[in-house]
Amino acid sequence: MKNYKREFIEFALQCNALKFGQFTLKSGRISPYFFNTGLFNTGYRLRKLGHFYAHALIDSGMDYNILYGPAYKGIPLVCAVSIGLSEVSNQDIPYVFNRKEVKDHGEGGLLVGSELKGNAIIVDDVISAGTSVRESVDIIRSANATASGVLIALNRQEKGRGDTSAIDDVEESYGFKVASIIGLADIIDYLKESAEPEHLNSILKYQETYGTG
Repeated sequence: MKNYKREFIEFALQCNALKFGQFTLKSGRISPYFFNTGLFNTGYRLRKLGHFYAHALIDSGMDYNILYGPAYKGIPLVCAVSIGLSEVSNQDIPYVFNRKEVKDHGEGGLLVGSELKGNAIIVDDVISAGTSVRESVDIIRSANATASGVLIALNRQEKGRGDTSAIDDVEESYGFKVASIIGLADIIDYLKESAEPEHLNSILKYQETYGTG
């Protein structure tokens, strides 16, 4: 496991953004872990989160010249990633995000930030059903730009209603990559290193039932 992945897991645990226990998901599944980017809720935490996203984006090899954040969760995230790239790799990458409601006064329009053009990376926290990605791709294409990939914090590597995950479906549908800071496999590796058999065993059982392999 790369250092930034291990450091991110430890940071997420410190912030309680990653928790182990029993959690009922929206799908009704009982998960042995829960992840919530909303708890990266201070300036320091958000700045650190941006660094981890930046490392994952650089590591992904995806092509980009602008970052796009879907409202609402994607707004602070896309700002953090832009800052992270400037500090981690000295890249000054512009960002843009959408409004939920089109503004009909002032500067007007649906988008806020830089002009949406070129190859855009969609920045989000997780992908559950893929709805946010589809909406983002439509907005990016409407601006005559190209959606060149998605960057998320956690890939649960978990089946949806069928045998594939929402991330697998997104990659197949659009032909671009979904990169993440960590995946479930990284959490498992971390727990193996940390010698926490209680959490590890419950997550391995969950992976056996719902994992995508």
